[in-house]
Amino acid sequence: MRTVVSLQRLADELNLQNLTPDIDMNTIELTTPDINRPALQLTGYYEHFVKERVQIIGYVEYSYIMSLPVEERDRIYERFISSDIPCVIFTTLTEPSEDMLNIARKYGVPTLVTERTTSSFMAEIIRWLGIELAPSISVHGVLVDVYGEGVLIMGESGIGKSEAALELVRRGHRLVSDDVVILRKVSDATLVGSAPDLTRHLIELRGIGIIDVKMLYGVEHVKNTQAIDLVIKLEDWSREREYDRIGMEEEYTEFLGNRVVCHSLPIRPGRNLAVIVETAAVNHRQKKMGYNAAHELYRRIQENMSAQKEE
Repeated sequence: MRTVVSLQRLADELNLQNLTPDIDMNTIELTTPDINRPALQLTGYYEHFVKERVQIIGYVEYSYIMSLPVEERDRIYERFISSDIPCVIFTTLTEPSEDMLNIARKYGVPTLVTERTTSSFMAEIIRWLGIELAPSISVHGVLVDVYGEGVLIMGESGIGKSEAALELVRRGHRLVSDDVVILRKVSDATLVGSAPDLTRHLIELRGIGIIDVKMLYGVEHVKNTQAIDLVIKLEDWSREREYDRIGMEEEYTEFLGNRVVCHSLPIRPGRNLAVIVETAAVNHRQKKMGYNAAHELYRRIQENMSAQKEE
């Protein structure tokens, strides 16, 4: 699926000032998280120029343009603007001249400005576009931030995912998404989950209906995005199946080519799912910090066996 984001949304999220309000930015789509500083293009070199990228003019590029005679400046700038670029963003308190704005209006290229320095703004726009334009899929589940760990709870409909999420919220944790979770592959090591706009901050409870977590429990109990650290799959308990009781070896599931640690959790009446999920999250964090309780148990057993042999 082709991922795009509108230029208007970018401007809103990064608080950019639009100097060409007569151009509709909702119709302009950004398709790549890469950006470009057109230093070479302003000198006339257009070989390997990627016109789909957001173009950022910093203080150095701006100083060079403004140092040129007016006629040459307009000629160079018109060639640059007419190359079918999505937009131009001026940083570090620089602003284009009225002649440059007229050229932008002529070719329908939005021109925006930000007070931030070029370096900090480039880092922010690359981070934001990297998340928004990352490859994505939708999965059925519930995503909760538990002690800073992103826990994706999965399982068949009606097994208790939403109820577990609600109890976690009541215990002070934060809901990211219920029912449908959008996963984005930000890097080969990171998946970020979020909720569809339609269902953000909402939980469906069978027999009660839809509840708004943000309104009922407060803004501190919701979150818009969260990296996926752990997957917990809820399933009906079966006498015939053997379940891992020690956890010596990690099991994984895969989304978009990224592997995530996964635990299968059998459901029986009386099990407190929220407490178990909390414990799984803390245990996972502890493993990342270098301590594994199963390995510690194995070490103690080995030491005990060695001591018995010596006796």
